[in-house]
Amino acid sequence: MGNARLKEIRKVSRRSTRVERRLFLADGPKAVEGALGVPGCVVEVFATEVARHLVAPEVEVTLVDERALASLSDSVTPAGVVALCRFVDRPLAHLLDRAPRLVAVCADVRDPGNAGTVVRTADAAGADAVVLAGQSVDLYNPKTLRAAVGSAFHLPVAVEPDPADVVRAAQAAGLTVLATAGDGEVSLHEAGDLLAAPTAWLFGNEAHGLSDELAALADHRVRIPIHGRAESLNLATAAALCLYESARTQRR
Repeated sequence: MGNARLKEIRKVSRRSTRVERRLFLADGPKAVEGALGVPGCVVEVFATEVARHLVAPEVEVTLVDERALASLSDSVTPAGVVALCRFVDRPLAHLLDRAPRLVAVCADVRDPGNAGTVVRTADAAGADAVVLAGQSVDLYNPKTLRAAVGSAFHLPVAVEPDPADVVRAAQAAGLTVLATAGDGEVSLHEAGDLLAAPTAWLFGNEAHGLSDELAALADHRVRIPIHGRAESLNLATAAALCLYESARTQRR
């Protein structure tokens, strides 16, 4: 593979180029496997000769040397497999038209590890979709994809600029919107009746939570009881508790 072509592919490492071209790099065997499972997603797969066995034998692979592969990966220790892929996010209206029963909405979630973990947890809990709204981190940030461990390809994800519009659209689609808040009027342990209905959980920024204006748009504000002396819970942990409580209730 020529240096000029490699240089062009590397440009999608920048968010602005990713958005312009709607292309991204899936790094590592799990991410590549997930991308290959989405029809039309993968443009080209690159692998070192040593790592070729990490990709199914029927998949066409461009063999590159370790230096070229490392230039496409942001990992400290590249696994030897990278794929150039087309964006997989879906329009919000498309997701809501499918009558979802459980949706996770991230509003201004900036940490890629948290965002990716929410996607992975939502997938594990059997949720129908995730929405990254407002100033949330890029779904295609390599760290987000790594934290999602393939779930970004299993679960429909929408990217929306305005969290308030997402809340209103979810409500118009028949979802009860529950905002997580430390001083919420409803305890998660006592929210069974609310959780039985189709629900969209609204999770806020790691440092500042949800703005008062956005939390006020929700149908209810739910608190997670803290029995010890911890001031609060990590965003991804709080999301896991809420999503799994919803999943448990809806599957009774």
